Amino acid sequence: MPTQPSKELEVVPNPHQDRDYEIAVTIPEFTCLCPKTGQPDFATIRIRYIPDESIVELKSLKLYIWSYRNEGAFHEDVTNTILNDLVAAARPRWMEVVGDWNLRGGIKTVVTVSYGKREA
Repeated sequence: MPTQPSKELEVVPNPHQDRDYEIAVTIPEFTCLCPKTGQPDFATIRIRYIPDESIVELKSLKLYIWSYRNEGAFHEDVTNTILNDLVAAARPRWMEVVGDWNLRGGIKTVVTVSYGKREA
């Protein structure tokens, strides 16, 4: 059965809930569509988080990211939506999502959003 894009994010139990540690995921081939022109927008999405009881299952994250390929979304909205969806699924202690958007029309955009407070 072929794999299909999905908005469903799965989580699995964090095997080390007793300590704070950071998980960093880089997605260098994110694609969505510009809602004004319909042209593709490309970005590198960087996710960093300190898990609590759950961690994000990576195959479900891949399918979730794939689901944006044919959707129209502004850079700021899609970056915030990714954070909101990941927080709702995994309930981390802290999370940051960076949308590092490719140059388009002579303008470079980087959107950084976070949830929670990172302990020093």
